[in-house]
This record gives sequence, structure tokens and C-alpha cells, in this order.
Amino acid sequence: MEVIFLLIGFSLVIALGFLAAFIWATRSGQYDDDITPSIRILFDDETDKENKQSI
Repeated sequence: MEVIFLLIGFSLVIALGFLAAFIWATRSGQYDDDITPSIRILFDDETDKENKQSI
């Protein structure tokens, strides 16, 4: 029975650690722009056009 209490306490500490990491990530702006990376490949890069014209 003591092992169960130890495992519950350990899992709560780990869960609180993940919660703290998630809160830190959202406050630091990690999830601000979640649409642009998925459509970035659809746009042409301006540097590629300039490099092709100079060759």
C-alpha cells in the first residue's frame, strides 16, 4: 500500500512539471503562430527568385 502512495505522489510531481512547462511555453509565445508554418511551403521565397535571375 505504501508503494501506491509513493507512485501517486511521483506521478503528481511529474504532472505538475509538465503543467509548468506548458504554462511557460504559452507565456513565452511558443504557440502564438500555429497556422503560418503549415502553409509556409506554399509561398515562394523572394531569395530564390533573386538567385535564379542573377544566374
